[in-house]
Amino acid sequence: MRSFSEVIKSDKPVLVDFSAEWCGPCKMMPPVLKEVKDKLQDKVIILKVDIDKNPDAARAYQVQSVPTLIVFQNGIVKWRQSGALPASQLMNVLRQFVPSTV
Repeated sequence: MRSFSEVIKSDKPVLVDFSAEWCGPCKMMPPVLKEVKDKLQDKVIILKVDIDKNPDAARAYQVQSVPTLIVFQNGIVKWRQSGALPASQLMNVLRQFVPSTV
C-alpha cells in the first residue's frame, strides 16, 4: 500500500477529505464523494483521512476544522476549503485539474 505522501504526488488530482467520526457535517460527505467518484472514475483519486486516527497528516496541512477538503496534484495543494460541499460544486473544482473533463 502506498503512503499518503506518495499518493498525493500523483499527476491525477487527489481529493483528500479530512474528517472525524464525531463531526456532523462530515457524515454528509460520503454520498457526495461517491457521486464525484462515479462521475470522474479513475481521473481522480479520493482519500478520506480521519484526523483523530491520523493527527500528523492533519497537523501537516493545518487542518483546523472538519470536514476540510484539499485537492493535491503532484504533491502541491491546488485548492482547499473547510465545510461540506454539494457534489456539483466539488465537480466544478475538480474539473479545473482533470484533463479532458467529463
